[in-house]
This record gives sequence, structure tokens and C-alpha cells, in this order.
Amino acid sequence: MSASGGTKAIVAALVANLSIAVAKFVAFLFSGSSSMLAESVHSLADSGNQGLLLLGGKKAKREATPQHPFGYGRERYIYAFLVSIVLFSVGGMFAVYEGYEKIKHPHAIEAWYWPVGVLVFAIIAETFSFRMAIKESNETRGDRSWTEFVRHAKAPELPVVLLEDLGALVGLFLALGGVSLALATGNGVWDGIGTLCIGILLIVIAIVLAAETKSLLLGESAGIEDVEKIKAAVVDGDTVTGIIHMRTLHLGPEELLVAAKIAVQHDDTATEVANAINAAENRIRDAVPIARVIYLEPDIFDAEAATKGTNPAKPPTTPSTPNTSTGTTPAPGTGTIPGTDTDTTSGTTSGTDHLPKDSGH
Repeated sequence: MSASGGTKAIVAALVANLSIAVAKFVAFLFSGSSSMLAESVHSLADSGNQGLLLLGGKKAKREATPQHPFGYGRERYIYAFLVSIVLFSVGGMFAVYEGYEKIKHPHAIEAWYWPVGVLVFAIIAETFSFRMAIKESNETRGDRSWTEFVRHAKAPELPVVLLEDLGALVGLFLALGGVSLALATGNGVWDGIGTLCIGILLIVIAIVLAAETKSLLLGESAGIEDVEKIKAAVVDGDTVTGIIHMRTLHLGPEELLVAAKIAVQHDDTATEVANAINAAENRIRDAVPIARVIYLEPDIFDAEAATKGTNPAKPPTTPSTPNTSTGTTPAPGTGTIPGTDTDTTSGTTSGTDHLPKDSGH
């Protein structure tokens, strides 16, 4: 797994969660606190989750085979999705059950110094893990907000660790609050309420992770910035005069498929077109290094056919020309020829762009 996969953050979280899980379980044995039991199971589940992320990263490195010609990059998405399932079932549902039982059958907390001491230790350890995840995320987050980073990140590991650590920290404060109120009032119901809140928190985080990872599993296009770089790299203004249409797809966090139909001059020779395609592929890889699988199909754009609805392609994009309405110059290859997409089933045209958009996940 590359640095962008957050290996350091995963290992830091694994070490922290294993040590915290042991400490919490010991505190449960001495105090009988259901919050401690729920938190120990939560930390144990988190440790298993980090193990799943590391395993997914290792499996994703396997070479492509005839049965899987595009490789195994999506293994990382699959294991991230498994993390959400484990967090929901082992962490969230167990905590909800324990909280319900403690509210229904409350009992006083014994040896209060055990749960309080362990919770303070756990907060310190989780804070260290959370800081490590934030540090690694900042290296790839750029100027995006944290919400945008979680929604649009193509590598699932860092968002998973971030949400897990955030949930763990909030859960620890909930457990500390439940234990403190139970000790202050002598009523064990508060311990159960704290446990129930922890369970609900974990379920919410698990649902968010599942929703975000599902989008990655379904297949997402390249980010907006990468799409614009690819467009600019394809068109050379000589042989390749524009892009008729283009599709991108992440085969994994660090591998991108690019498929495009490009417009060439009608009098270009086969050798000239072949050389232009090879040059365009090299420019794409220079602009977006993760674009490792590229398919470019040459075609001759017919503006008249597109207008009549017999050409199923959008008018090609072209190198930049001055924009007199705004005084700005569009980036090369981003499209300056006015035109419309064509619906081949009805023969009508529409003003929508059928290029995939970065919808987030």
C-alpha cells in the first residue's frame, strides 16, 4: 500500500486500539461497567478493522491475471466495505444490546478508579492515533474541507481511520460521562445510557462508511482536476483536434482507466494518427501518472451529422480560444466549440454534457 493509503496511520491505530482493548477489558472485569465492556469490544473491532485494511492493501498489489486483466486494485474498496459491516455489527449492535440490558437491569459500578483511569489512558492513546491520521490526510487533502476529503477520496483507508478514530474519541467521552454520572448518582442506569449512545454513534459511522465505500465499489470517475488535465493533454491542436467523448474509471485508488474517442483530420494517414495517439497517451501519463490503462479511438467529427442527430457524439473539444464574454481563456482541451449532445434514440439534441462527473462517494 502506498503512502496515500495511510499505512502509518493504520499501524498507529492498530497499536493504540489493541492496547486500549486490553486495558478496557481489565477495567470491565474489576468494575463491572457495561460501558467498559462495550468500549473494549469496540476497540477490539477497530483492531480487526485495521487488520482488514492492511490485508486489503496487500491483496491489491497482486499482478493482473487473465481472469482479472485490470488487476486487483479494488480489493482495497472491498475490505474497507467489510470494515463498515464489522463496525456496525460487532461494535454498534453489541453496544446497543449491552446498553439496553444495563438500563433494564442496572447495577452499581465497583472499583470506580479502574474505568476512569482506563478511559483517560484511552483518550490519550486515541488522540495520538487521530493526530497521526490527520497528519497523513493533510498530505493528500489539499485545500478540500474534511467533509469533501471523506466524500471524494479515492483511497478508502484514511477516511476509514479518520472516522473510526473520531468515533472512538467521542465514544470514550460518552463512556466517561456515563461512568461519572453513574458514580455521582449511584444509579447504574447512566452507565447503560452511555453504552447505548456509544452503540448509536458506531452504527451511524458504519452507515456513513458503507455509503461512501459503496460508491467506490460501483466505480467512480476521475476527479474534476484530473479530468481537466487529461482533456488538456489529449488535444495537440494538429492531428488530434478535439475530444468527441471521454470516460474515466478508477480501477483502484491509484489506477485509472481512460477511454476516449478523439477527433482527427480526415486527410491524416494511418501512421500520423497512430503516432498522434501514442503521443497523446504519453502526455496523459505525464499529466496524470495514475492513468495506466488508456484506450483512444480516432474518429472524424462531422458537425453537420451531429446537428442532424445522426452522429451520436458531442462536438469535440478544442484547444483554447479567447472567451470574449468573460475576458478569460479556457484551458486547452476543455471545450470551446458550441454544440449539443445527440440522443440517438430520438434524433433530438440536448444541451447536457454526458461526461462523467465527480459525484463523490
